[in-house]
Amino acid sequence: MTDVPRVVLSAPSSGHGTGAVSLGLLAALTDRGMPVAGFKVGPDQVDAAYLGLAAGRAGRTLDPRLVGPERIAPLFAYGADGAGFALVQGTMGLYDSVAGRPESESTAAVATALRSPVVLVVDVAAMGQSVAALVHGFRAYDDELWLGGVILNRVASPRHEALLREALDDVGVPVYGALRRHELPPVLPARRYGTGPVVRADADAERGVRRLGEAVAATVDLDRLLALARSAPALTVEPWSPEPADAPQPSGERPVVALAGGPAGAYSHPETAELLRAAGAEVVTLDPLRDEALPAGARALVVGGGLPETYAEQLSANRRLCIAVAELARSGRPVIAEGAGLLWLARELDGLPMCGVLDAVGTVRDGLVVGYRTATAVTDSVVAAAGTTVTGHKQHAAVLTPRAGDRPAWRWEGGNPEGFVRQAVHASQLVPHWAAHPGVAARLVAAALAPVGASA
Repeated sequence: MTDVPRVVLSAPSSGHGTGAVSLGLLAALTDRGMPVAGFKVGPDQVDAAYLGLAAGRAGRTLDPRLVGPERIAPLFAYGADGAGFALVQGTMGLYDSVAGRPESESTAAVATALRSPVVLVVDVAAMGQSVAALVHGFRAYDDELWLGGVILNRVASPRHEALLREALDDVGVPVYGALRRHELPPVLPARRYGTGPVVRADADAERGVRRLGEAVAATVDLDRLLALARSAPALTVEPWSPEPADAPQPSGERPVVALAGGPAGAYSHPETAELLRAAGAEVVTLDPLRDEALPAGARALVVGGGLPETYAEQLSANRRLCIAVAELARSGRPVIAEGAGLLWLARELDGLPMCGVLDAVGTVRDGLVVGYRTATAVTDSVVAAAGTTVTGHKQHAAVLTPRAGDRPAWRWEGGNPEGFVRQAVHASQLVPHWAAHPGVAARLVAAALAPVGASA
């Protein structure tokens, strides 16, 4: 059971400023000395990373498609443990779902599962009294949803604010704050850098989050918002745990697993490292942009899906580490590469030499490939036995030629086989969430402990 005070921050649609307000709220409360936790609905590791930066603890995704609706509340309870306030940042509009499953995969569905009040961020730059009709409609659309109030964004003037507050008061909707048009400027590093600025502890990212915290602290009634959060009832669920439920605690040798990241975190979901440790690994961070050697004694490598394609030049320039990664793979040690990690293992990317583990060439194209895939493992590997079905997410601009090796990693309906399985290497642009597939960590640790050549 968890009784952490909480709110879900959402909006009528994308573009209303939910992300900036979420970061500002967490930063403002952290500055007060309150322990807080941040979560992002959906697969977006970038937003989750910045929420973690603002909160001072790991930001986590809550994606019903990737982990299953039944794991949302347990994962939240686990990630919010010890917090005095938890904020869940929504995705798209409150009732939207990419796959057309709003009853289970929308922000509204997550809020209902968490028994959490929702605060709607509304861009009112071109709106007057109609804001009341808009918000009333969102409140009335689902009688299971608890719409606790709004935060107004891009308010033009004190007179405009008074008009909006009066209209919302008429329909009984509390206003927790009003931000002027200039008060949430674009202060964060460009989106193309992905989780990199957070993982690498870049000063620009830290300054940007701090600036948003100052803006929100000056314009939002934090005490009233906290009172709303504290009115959320207790969640009667058992928190998720990385510890295996039906296996003895690991004992004996703890193999060193290198996890790609930086001084402030990893390019993987936080649960990946937690599952690896619970399975018996000693997890050591490897910075693929700066470290010239693998951690001492490393017997496996994991490159998570949050590694941005943007850092291709830096990855290529780190030739000593590329050679070390290639040697680790050639020796038969397990290597799991997700997302852009696949490109790092290729022979080259846009003419830049990479690790050369895979006989394939990457090319960056215009546009993004984005979406969920329900995939079946084609080949026995360190990730899964052949025939295993997983749901993952893809988001990439670069493509690899060939798309798959002689032993592909995955296949899915409507697509050609994808990814590479070579000795104990598993490389694919598909990014699953390990919390839904905890056996991956156990398989990896077992492969790391096995004699060279005995891995899948």
